[in-house]
Amino acid sequence: MDVSGGTPRSGTLSEPQVRAMFDRIAGFYDLMNSVMTAGLHHRWRARAADLAALEPGDSALDVACGTGDLAIELARRVGAGGEVIGTDFAEEMLERARAKAPELAWEWGNALELPYASGRFDAATVGFGARNFSDLDRGLAEMARVVKPGGRVVVLEITTPRRPPLSTFYSVWFDRVVPLIGRLTGEEEAYTYLPSSVRRFPAPDGLAGAMQRAGLGDIRWILTAGGIIALHVGTKL
Repeated sequence: MDVSGGTPRSGTLSEPQVRAMFDRIAGFYDLMNSVMTAGLHHRWRARAADLAALEPGDSALDVACGTGDLAIELARRVGAGGEVIGTDFAEEMLERARAKAPELAWEWGNALELPYASGRFDAATVGFGARNFSDLDRGLAEMARVVKPGGRVVVLEITTPRRPPLSTFYSVWFDRVVPLIGRLTGEEEAYTYLPSSVRRFPAPDGLAGAMQRAGLGDIRWILTAGGIIALHVGTKL
């Protein structure tokens, strides 16, 4: 566990700080996601679930599940005969997920020490949570560990566009507008941390390299929303 300190503007916070932050913002997390993405985050999560390539009756783990939207998408694909577990270390987030989909399993867990047997799941996903891992390589290795050989690991994350005009818009939106909206909610710290954490997160090719180090192969990624969103998928070797 990482217990070192950090600052929102640096894009790094200690594990206890991140957990406390997500507990605080849980009540308006969904609303802020919809405001910041014009509701498109649902479409991106659906696409991530598609990349998991699940079949009816399969099992899946959604890591850092938050309020549960990606896990719910996974459940639609495995059907009543399948199994989906959403895990998070922010209990307030899990409470919102349980209210949305009480039929699913929502369990407390640390992404760096997943409490599941090796090879248990057909797929593991993380949506907008990987940049919050205090140790990215370890978190990805844990996701790969709990997936069966031939199963998939999917990472949905924000990335930084490199070319104008989108890069200019992105900078204005995330560096100025998003913290301002956060200030209105009383959580300027959380929404200052967001753009900073995206800036320090690896570019798509760097994340692909981290997934390879975690024991995944056949890695590919898709950029969407003009290059703001990256979806990575790799297969457990």
